[in-house]
Amino acid sequence: MTTLILTRHGHVEGINPPRFRGQHPLPLTEQGCAEAKMTAERIASKWRPVAVRTSPLERCVVTGRLIAEACGLESITSDGLQDLHYGDWQWKTHDEVKEKWPRLYAAWKATPHLVRFPSGESLQDIVLRAADVVRAMIEGFPDDTVVLVGHDSVNRALLLQLLDQPLSAYWKLAQDPCCINVIEYDKEAVRVVSINDTSHIKWSDAGAPPLVVKMRGA
Repeated sequence: MTTLILTRHGHVEGINPPRFRGQHPLPLTEQGCAEAKMTAERIASKWRPVAVRTSPLERCVVTGRLIAEACGLESITSDGLQDLHYGDWQWKTHDEVKEKWPRLYAAWKATPHLVRFPSGESLQDIVLRAADVVRAMIEGFPDDTVVLVGHDSVNRALLLQLLDQPLSAYWKLAQDPCCINVIEYDKEAVRVVSINDTSHIKWSDAGAPPLVVKMRGA
């Protein structure tokens, strides 16, 4: 059985107040570094991962490095976990986008699966590349635990696939900084054991209860 520990990077500038961060380079804040260390301690104490894969963006690389070091491993970057490219919206505030692209912004909130960002990507784009990462982990580590460090959008897209849900349900999932999602893959059956668990973050009240969903083969 492959166990996937899917987490998000720690806190960065642009989360609150929100901006379209995407592939904009951002370091972890002091809070984000603390969250990443807490996540590393939680993963090292509860699981025995044999591999850590991260998005190539700094905020994930640093989060993944701390996790890998706590587990006696080295992390490796994977382009498939790269964040959604917002194109012309990148690093703009929501008010700025709403003023310049009112109809497209409204569509993003109502029908995210039908939107392609100006000069950027769509949710379908990240589904394709993120799914390739999951397949590679399942094939390469059929009896092990591996850690994937991604972004809010990438993680949501992956979880929707694993839950056999449409991309139109994008807004129904939450992915807080350094949350932990646990997925098990065994003999073509997928179990999503937990989603958005932040019980290891001292100042978080968003710890998620276990969720077990049996799905058809991924």
